[in-house]
Amino acid sequence: MREVLSISVDKKLKDKVEKAARRFKISKSELVKLAIERYIAHKEFAEIRSMLIPYAEKAGFLTDDDIFKNIS
Repeated sequence: MREVLSISVDKKLKDKVEKAARRFKISKSELVKLAIERYIAHKEFAEIRSMLIPYAEKAGFLTDDDIFKNIS
C-alpha cells in the first residue's frame, strides 16, 4: 500500500528537483524516493563500516588498499 509523505523544502531545492526530474525523465516522486533510499543506504553503510574498522585494524587492514590487495 502506498503512503503519502509531505515535506517542506525551499524554492531553490524544489526547482532543482523539478529540473532533475525533467532531465532524467522520471517523476518528482520517483526522484525523491530514489534519493531517500540512496541516502539511507549510504548512512547505513557508513555506520556498519565504522563498527567494523576496529576489527579490520586489528587484522592489519589500515586502508582500503590493504583490503583490495588482500582480495585480488
